[in-house]
Amino acid sequence: MPDFINPDKILEQLNLKPEMTAVDFGCGSGGWAIPLAKRLKDGKVYAIDIQEEPLSVLISKAALEKITNIQPIQADVEDKDGIKIYSSSCDLVLITNLLFQTEDDEQIFKEAERILKPKGIILVIDWESEITFGPKGKRISVEEVEKIAEKFNLKLEKKFKAGNFHYGLIFRK
Repeated sequence: MPDFINPDKILEQLNLKPEMTAVDFGCGSGGWAIPLAKRLKDGKVYAIDIQEEPLSVLISKAALEKITNIQPIQADVEDKDGIKIYSSSCDLVLITNLLFQTEDDEQIFKEAERILKPKGIILVIDWESEITFGPKGKRISVEEVEKIAEKFNLKLEKKFKAGNFHYGLIFRK
C-alpha cells in the first residue's frame, strides 16, 4: 500500500508550542489545518484558500471536532497585495501540496517570508518531480524550491521524504 503524507507524523518534527500562530496556505478542507489546530491549543491557525467550498467543509469539520482556533480566510496567496495577515506575526507557514498547482511560486514565498516572525518556520511538502503518480502538470523540484527560498533569505534546516510520492523541506527565516 502506498505511503501517503501523514500530517501528524510530519508536524511532530517541527517542535511546535501550543501558543504558536500558524498559517496554512492552500488549506483545502483542512487536512493540515485541523491536526495543526489540535497541537496549537492556545494558538491560532489561519486557514487560507482561494475557494469558498473547501473552507466551508473545513468550518464544518472543525465544528464537529469542537476546534475553535481556526480562522478561515478566503484569499489568493499569489495576490501581489498580500493576504490580510500582519507582517512578522506568525511562527509557522505551511505550503503543503500547493506549489504543483500555482503559477507564481516566488510570490508565495515572498508572502510567507513577510508574515513570518524572525526565526519562523516554513514547511514545504510537494510532489516529487520525477514521480509519475499523482496529479498531472507542473511539478517543482526540491532544487527549484531551495533557489526560491534563498532569494528570500530563508535557510534550509531539513530535507526529508514525506511519504512515497512527496518531499518535505523545512526552512527558517
